[in-house]
Amino acid sequence: MSELITIWTMDWVPEGPRGFVRDLRLRWACEEAGLAYCVRTVPFNERGPGHLARQPFAQVPFMDDGELELFESGACLLHLAEKSDVLMPCDAKDRADTLQWFIAALNSIEMVSVPWWFLEVTGAKDNGLTGWMESRLEHMERVLGEREWLAAGRFTVADLLMADALRVGKVRSFGDRPATESYVTRVTERPAFRKAQADQIAHFEAADAAGSQAR
Repeated sequence: MSELITIWTMDWVPEGPRGFVRDLRLRWACEEAGLAYCVRTVPFNERGPGHLARQPFAQVPFMDDGELELFESGACLLHLAEKSDVLMPCDAKDRADTLQWFIAALNSIEMVSVPWWFLEVTGAKDNGLTGWMESRLEHMERVLGEREWLAAGRFTVADLLMADALRVGKVRSFGDRPATESYVTRVTERPAFRKAQADQIAHFEAADAAGSQAR
């Protein structure tokens, strides 16, 4: 019997990030691919040497698969995708398309949207990234107006990652982008996403009830 994949996340986070902490990406991938997994935690308030030994930036998620240890959600997702053609096509061209759009989600969208979002929520008077953000999202709107899925004519790990980047509230409400909104809605209506998100929220709500966070 194969070992369970272990996904590591925080024992608790405030309400704001719930449903968006990036262990959700790994939960979602496992749900899509039918991979057995369990969830373990590290303390939110005490990110000590043990945490740093597994994730050098004291973030989550990180993951165990047997003797293999990985950190960074993108690296973990690629590892999981290699386990199932549900997430990563076998055809060479479809695989290449999936990989390039997967990297685009990280390098062309999130590298702009995350700092833009941070400046927005911290109340920066002049967000100098707004023009760049607008340009990137306009390009995605054009692409998504021409296709239902990013690669292989079906859902892949590229859609999982891209939709997760685009579903952030402030990003989703930035401008009028009907094709993007339709895409995000379509992807986040998938049962695997709904289960992964509900499970993550329930995990943090259980920590509230148990009083495990420092007050």
